[in-house]
Amino acid sequence: MRRTGYLAAGLGALLVSGAAAAGSYEFVPAPQIDLNRVYRVDTVTGEVTSCQYGLREGTVGSVGLTVCYGSGEGAGAQAPSQYGLVASRHTREAGVFRVNYRTGEMSICYVQLQKEAVVCTAQANPGTPPEDPAPASPAPGRAGPSATPPQGGRP
Repeated sequence: MRRTGYLAAGLGALLVSGAAAAGSYEFVPAPQIDLNRVYRVDTVTGEVTSCQYGLREGTVGSVGLTVCYGSGEGAGAQAPSQYGLVASRHTREAGVFRVNYRTGEMSICYVQLQKEAVVCTAQANPGTPPEDPAPASPAPGRAGPSATPPQGGRP
């Protein structure tokens, strides 16, 4: 009897872990008030996709169709974590924020129509400055830092 109990417990744990690996999703509408787009994020992998209503060309009075966009650059699976979507309150914004609830990182995701895919910016954490590959140049008409080391002697 005891072995049966262990076997049942092990099988139950396997089923639960398999269900978690299957993924769960969160859905958020785009904040743009004249856009019928909804974003979806896999809450474990962070992969973002989107769907919206579309009209069938050449038909009158048709039901229409669902137009979906797969994950493109930056919108694919990330390191496993706990992801969600947050829509801003900006009524003309078509994108949403992908947030990592464990690390605090965020990225902006939106549909890039030319590529017919959802794309996302690189994840960033508000606690760290973004990487800047080149130093900022001085404003026009202003002198930048001098390359000449300080000279000793009289002023």
